[in-house]
Amino acid sequence: MVGNGFERLSAQDSSFVMFEGGGSHAHVTAIAIFETGPLLAEAGGLDLERMRAHIGSRLHTLPRYRQKLAHTFVQRHPIWVDDARFDLHYHVRHAALPQPGGDAELKELAGRVASQALDRSRPLWEIWFVEGLTGDRFAAIAKVHHSLVDGVSGVGVLTSLLSPTEAAEFEPALPWTPRPAPGVFDFLSDGLARGAGVSVATAQTLADALLRPRRTAESISEGAVAAWETLVGGLTRPPSTPINRPIGHQRRVDWTTLDLAEVRDLRKRLDGSINDVVLSIVAGSLRRLFKKRRVRLRGLDFRVTVPVDTRSGQPDADVANKVSAWFVSLPLAERDPKRRFDGIRSQTRRLKQTNAADGIDLFLRLADWSGSTLMPSGLVNVTSLLRPYNLIVSNIHGPQFPLYLLGARLIEFFPHIPLFENQGLAVAAMSYLGKLHFGLLGDWDLMPDLGDFAEGLDAATAELRDAANGG
Repeated sequence: MVGNGFERLSAQDSSFVMFEGGGSHAHVTAIAIFETGPLLAEAGGLDLERMRAHIGSRLHTLPRYRQKLAHTFVQRHPIWVDDARFDLHYHVRHAALPQPGGDAELKELAGRVASQALDRSRPLWEIWFVEGLTGDRFAAIAKVHHSLVDGVSGVGVLTSLLSPTEAAEFEPALPWTPRPAPGVFDFLSDGLARGAGVSVATAQTLADALLRPRRTAESISEGAVAAWETLVGGLTRPPSTPINRPIGHQRRVDWTTLDLAEVRDLRKRLDGSINDVVLSIVAGSLRRLFKKRRVRLRGLDFRVTVPVDTRSGQPDADVANKVSAWFVSLPLAERDPKRRFDGIRSQTRRLKQTNAADGIDLFLRLADWSGSTLMPSGLVNVTSLLRPYNLIVSNIHGPQFPLYLLGARLIEFFPHIPLFENQGLAVAAMSYLGKLHFGLLGDWDLMPDLGDFAEGLDAATAELRDAANGG
């Protein structure tokens, strides 16, 4: 509530604050590679001050990026408050690669940046502009806390900072005055307003139920099925693997790029979805990796969590994360790539039919309705204890038109999602301008062969192509 000088985090946004700890850094890292173009300063190097001023001019569209975390007095509920000492120079940083300045050096730097937790006493984001990249290119390494973005809202941030045109001019930054820190009266008035809002929402729900009893019964039935799917998936502990061990603070970063037209062609010929193709390619690469490590695959129920966007209509500016999840078992023991694909497709079709993603969404809506931190905190504790998945695989639909930063063209964009407890690898894919960009994040000790896994994605794609061709 703007009038009270703060905004509460949703239950899901709060969960990413609670998940962070130990070796788990709950920030999303993204590497964007640009053509240098007009952003070369007269003295050589990047025109950092111009880029910093441009970002400052866009912050009015991203109010959370001038706010920091705080907590309410009694319930200790996470809230956003304006940062009275906000300093753009702290958040927009500069780095240069050592020679020869290729992708290997950029990956090493990105790993170091991803290894450092964000300072919770400040707004939870950083952007590092990196020069010295070969081929007349430069990079931006963005690090944003997951409580601020998910995959879909992250694309929104991307399009807020970039432009679909080559225009190099921008409007001056709008004046901004931080609101005073909230006091006891602000929290009390917020509590009363929330209580009134809940009462009105409850009355509306009951009235709707009485007016549409059949629809309400069907909705309750569907919700019960979805909740059961979530409980079964969430309470089933997967087997341990070499990449599911306690993690440390240090990260490795890698990436690879596939042709989006080929992925779409595979989806069509194999009668599935792009998500099915992505999961099949990941399964093929994992199979190769585990075979090199001499992992026994027979009977291995390797389970991945697949984030599912649950937004409908216009996005809520006060909610960064609006996702549920599927639990999918990857048939790593299956040698035939076509059969692996069919096994994955049958699971995702069933999950769609049963609306399984609605289960987690139902729990989170109940948590938001109650206004208590107990439910999200309980979900975090149970998830941390059971660890119901081996790997997270995220697939994000990005823009299929070119984007520019002050006239400099965005060439590639690689998203990297965080690692959580006992999870040594995370895989994210995002489509942009006819390519499917895979961003890979690994624990330094658990994934020394992260580059082999990246190469395995290309090999698994070729395998699936041959299978689709009848080979």
